[in-house]
Amino acid sequence: MANVQLRDVHKSFGATHIIKGIDLEIAHGEFVVFVGPSGCGKSTLLRMIAGLEDITSGEISIKDRVVNDLPPKDRGIAMVFQSYALFPHMTVRQNVGFGLKINNTPPAELESRVNEAARILKMENLLDRKPSQLSGGQRQRVAIGRAIVRNPEVFLFDEPLSNLDAALRVNTRAEIAKLHNDLGATMIYVTHDQVEAMTLADKIVVLEAGKIRQVGSPLELYHKPNNLFVAGFIGSPKMNFMEVEAVSSSASGVIIKSADFTEQRIPVAKGNVKAGDKLTLGIRPENMRADTKGDLKISGKMELVEHLGHETFVEAKTKSGVSFTGLIDGETLVKLGQDMALSFKANDCHLFDAAGEAVHRLKVPEIVHA
Repeated sequence: MANVQLRDVHKSFGATHIIKGIDLEIAHGEFVVFVGPSGCGKSTLLRMIAGLEDITSGEISIKDRVVNDLPPKDRGIAMVFQSYALFPHMTVRQNVGFGLKINNTPPAELESRVNEAARILKMENLLDRKPSQLSGGQRQRVAIGRAIVRNPEVFLFDEPLSNLDAALRVNTRAEIAKLHNDLGATMIYVTHDQVEAMTLADKIVVLEAGKIRQVGSPLELYHKPNNLFVAGFIGSPKMNFMEVEAVSSSASGVIIKSADFTEQRIPVAKGNVKAGDKLTLGIRPENMRADTKGDLKISGKMELVEHLGHETFVEAKTKSGVSFTGLIDGETLVKLGQDMALSFKANDCHLFDAAGEAVHRLKVPEIVHA
């Protein structure tokens, strides 16, 4: 079983502490995505699993075998890099089979495995072309094919779509998802793009400054973020945050107030919240409605209006200076500079305490696990 375990893993470059005690369990066959902003340590962590970076302390196991001191070739992994790293003078067939050739794989087996990889990736017609004759998406498929022929225990992807244009990213993302479904292999994927993370992952690992901030399924992170960082990072457009004050708290929720809306009970656990506490209210733009029928109403002057067809993206600012965004129905008539009221339901709200930690929601959409 190609499981991966990290136990108290640290990495320092001189006096700079990059990875700060990572503990993580990745089950056989899982598609796990490391996501976070630039500089959070996600690529460094992937390279440590691959054996391309030494760890300062801790333990990494692959298939229940400690691999701290093993070179990359002996770890049972294959890595797909951000750059395609193809040999320009070789054909696709030669590029895909190069690793097998230098390992003295018998010619018949080499040809069989290259042809099988080409079949899986639907690139049989590309085998005799050179990289210069391929599109960006096709080159990335060749790089993935080079990984497939090794029959690895674990696939590692380091931002493989970042060099592609928007349309190719969508297509190649779908191909990688299908590849995981077909092979059933363990895959670890690094990206800064939370849309990629949401659409590909069985499990997302959100990193910030070398630490894990939350681990969970895409829907768990979307509906139940543990803290302000995860709430703001997962979801596109990002969640709105507004400073509010607690009026009172009870078993049925916390009553909050703001300069921009009247008092309202939010169905969250009482926890340690008490009257007078400064809190942060979170509401996702897609939960905003272009009417006043919701539990909370907020008005603002439209500073940006983008008509996208099926929906309209708006940015507004209240009289008190609070900025917020909304994704509203595309048929709603709204103009730049217009004063407009939006509303949202109390059940859709998130509350965070002064330390940025989530106050547990009492009513959360049911998350069905496959």
